[in-house]
Amino acid sequence: MDDSVRLRAATAADLPAIADLMGQVFHEHVSDDFRDWEIRITEAERSLVADDGGLVVGHATAQTRELSVPGAVIPAAHVTGVGVAPTHRRRGLLSGMMRRQLTEIAEAGREAVAVLWASETAIYPRFGYGAAADRLRLEIATRELRITAPVQRVRLRMIKPGEARAELAALHDRLRADRPGWSSRADHWWQYLLRDDSDQRDGATGRYGVIVDGDEGPAGYALWRVKSGWNGYGPDATVRIDEVVAADPVTYTELWRFLLTIDLARKAAYSYATVDEPLQHLVDEPRRLGRQYADGLWVRLVDVPAALEARRYLFPIDVVIEVTDPIIEANNGRFRLTANQDKASCVRTDDAPDLTCTVTELGAAYLGGTTLATLAAAGRVRRLTANFPSAAFGWHRQPGALEVF
Repeated sequence: MDDSVRLRAATAADLPAIADLMGQVFHEHVSDDFRDWEIRITEAERSLVADDGGLVVGHATAQTRELSVPGAVIPAAHVTGVGVAPTHRRRGLLSGMMRRQLTEIAEAGREAVAVLWASETAIYPRFGYGAAADRLRLEIATRELRITAPVQRVRLRMIKPGEARAELAALHDRLRADRPGWSSRADHWWQYLLRDDSDQRDGATGRYGVIVDGDEGPAGYALWRVKSGWNGYGPDATVRIDEVVAADPVTYTELWRFLLTIDLARKAAYSYATVDEPLQHLVDEPRRLGRQYADGLWVRLVDVPAALEARRYLFPIDVVIEVTDPIIEANNGRFRLTANQDKASCVRTDDAPDLTCTVTELGAAYLGGTTLATLAAAGRVRRLTANFPSAAFGWHRQPGALEVF
């Protein structure tokens, strides 16, 4: 790392400079609203800065949140705001920040897992992050398909999302435990997600919302904007969907039916569909969903035995895994993982391994989306015996990547 730059813990006084740096790094217009929100959501006590003579030229932070994993909800460091000023690129600052951040998370001992969204996917495997929750981006031709399921009568209620924050939060919180990849949302994060500044609209309307009311309260909701459009044939608007959350199949179906039949719209776009999104099996022309495969959530095991003990497994297993971790020394070695659907134990052992891998592959497989068998086929996991736990690491649903943080 460049000797003229020092890494240090951030203070509250650094937050305005951090906000300006984030705007510069991610090519965002730094309005007063942007700066104010960055200051509000950045946890200064969890932030690192690269300091060059008093100038903030690099930054990395983490949010204190929970993550749903197969069969459990655990504390997880939500890494974000990672960037280096264009004047200080290629000097090792990002590597220095990422290594120090992981070391500090491990030493604190509160979080066995770290997660992030990757701006560039080539960067983060170097630090032990694996692509754990992929997603589908949908560009839907709404007039070229229809939902084939019979219409079910549900109570739809239009809302102003900011005013309905408590209802949305309560439903999300009730459902997230069974949705691997979903994160807890504190009230300030809900306010951030539901902000409706003009800078966020990109030529579209303000944010709309609808709630499906069930017998015991909200059973689902959807949030979206509309980008108006016209062509020589008439209306050509696009519904830009932010979020669809449903407690049951009927609610899910009717929310999507509502979104795909909004008047004057001919297209809908949604960036956070799961790989096994049920919508794919509800429509008569699934090709018209315009599916594009993309990565979503990346996972890093900070404490290998604690992380493997924290989640549940689809089938009973008793397996020895040999792990290599170039950053956190305590993760190196052999671990015996024994588990059933109710509990798990992971302890050090000198027994011969059944498989070997780096911590990156364990992160990729952790949420049950990427299989160990697939990683073995790619040569990234070495299978040494017939005792191979690929199916046990799976789960009954694919993980989701519902929001960028």
